[in-house]
Amino acid sequence: MTDSSEAQTLAAPAEVRKKGGISLVWIVPIVALLVGGWLVFKAMSEKGPVVTMTFSTAEGLEAGKTKIKFKDVVVGQVEDIRVGDDLTHVVVTAELVKDYARFLNDKTRFWVARAQIRGGTASGLSTLLSGAYIGIDPALGGQPTTSFAGLEVPPVITSGLPGRHFWLKAKHLGSLNVGVPVYYRQIQVGQVVSYGFAPDGQTVDVQVFVGAPHDAKVTKNTRFWNASGLDVSLSAEGLKIDTESLISIISGGLAFDVPDGLEPGEVAGENSVFNLYPNRESIQEKSYSVRRKWMVYFDQSVRGLSPGAPVEIYGIKIGEVTDIDLVYDEKMKDLRVPVVLSIEPERIANVLKAVSDRQGGQSEPLLRWFVEERNLRAQLKTGNLLTGQMLVDLGFYPEEPKAQLAHENGMPVIPSMGGSIEQIQESIARITRSLEKVPFEKIGKSLDQLLRESSVTVREAGTFVRRLDGETAPMLQSSLGALQGTLEELQRTLGKDSPLNYNLKKTLEELTLTLRSLRELSTAIENQPQSLLFGKGEKKDE
Repeated sequence: MTDSSEAQTLAAPAEVRKKGGISLVWIVPIVALLVGGWLVFKAMSEKGPVVTMTFSTAEGLEAGKTKIKFKDVVVGQVEDIRVGDDLTHVVVTAELVKDYARFLNDKTRFWVARAQIRGGTASGLSTLLSGAYIGIDPALGGQPTTSFAGLEVPPVITSGLPGRHFWLKAKHLGSLNVGVPVYYRQIQVGQVVSYGFAPDGQTVDVQVFVGAPHDAKVTKNTRFWNASGLDVSLSAEGLKIDTESLISIISGGLAFDVPDGLEPGEVAGENSVFNLYPNRESIQEKSYSVRRKWMVYFDQSVRGLSPGAPVEIYGIKIGEVTDIDLVYDEKMKDLRVPVVLSIEPERIANVLKAVSDRQGGQSEPLLRWFVEERNLRAQLKTGNLLTGQMLVDLGFYPEEPKAQLAHENGMPVIPSMGGSIEQIQESIARITRSLEKVPFEKIGKSLDQLLRESSVTVREAGTFVRRLDGETAPMLQSSLGALQGTLEELQRTLGKDSPLNYNLKKTLEELTLTLRSLRELSTAIENQPQSLLFGKGEKKDE
């Protein structure tokens, strides 16, 4: 203890001194913090927009792998895939590159690109090896948004391509689909971009894109028609088959041109609207603005007559059937069929100059004159023997009784008459009734008896022939031999050197001399008749 106490007494007290500045130990964490902050700032500043897309299925999509591409350039990647709350769709979350934030609006479209054949061409074949990807069609000018409903059918990309879009209105879509070609004089110049119902739901709107410079061929008077399949027509020139291409036969197609005899007009602008005609022949038909409603009552079957059937006069179409009904006529106590006709009077040249349109079209002096003076009548006729389709034929029948032009529901009522087929049926029925009066059974019995009697007669005739051959033929042959001998004896008696022939010749010579003497005597008596009394006188010179 003495040593330790001495040591403590001798030890000097420790002095604590504070060092100024930052320790080197904190430099590394501070630098790491600054670098991390800069990296976070850089990542946040370069982070692209995040969008959500809904699809019916996530087939071929994988989170962290599936890319988003535009023209085969990667512009984003799928980050997350989950099932929607209603279990009817999937929600795909993806991040795009920063530059694409300005394209995120309600006009931008997303879809899943897979291998497919469309419009006669194959697309997306690379996905067979690399897998599906999400395609994007960016657009400008819409309302900004980050939520999108993905397309189930890949669209046709026309963004940035020179050309124009046009809208076509059709009653039916037919075999048209996205990507089918559009032809101009059998050269493909565009394709169908999209289709859907019109806002009123009554027609189908088809959007087409025609690339430059062919878009200048689309003018105000251009007509579009459905060129799908084959157009077959039979005319006086024979059977005609027309098609745009083999692809249009298989997958469909559209075509456009200006009708013959019509000026092209001005070039159509972007998103101009045209009507879609069913075929090429229909574009040649003129469009008419004036229509008249006529009515015809038929008291016969109208099987084969349907709305849209043509109304013709002299074989030329002037309208079509718009409505067919069946009513009970209380006055006539019978069923009748009223048929409403839509007539386009402009199809008859100069007719509008003679037809007035006062009082809602009820005052039509020309039509009244046709009906009351020229006996205009409506008649059902067969328009197609193969299909049995009927048409309404208007004609003039002077032998028909006079009729008055009536009006019903604001429409003139055209008198009708029985159709040609009905007349044939009545003739056949009349012939059938006449044939029913013929006593075929009685005639059959008489014919049977006549046949039996004829058989007896034939057998008797056979017996007679056999008797003639056995008895009469030998006697006849003997008589012919005797006759032949008599003729030979007569020939010898009347031969050239026979006595009978010599005496006959002498007798004829003497008879000739006697006739000459008688002729001289008759001449002398005619010249000197007094010689019969006084005799022949002497000559003067004697």
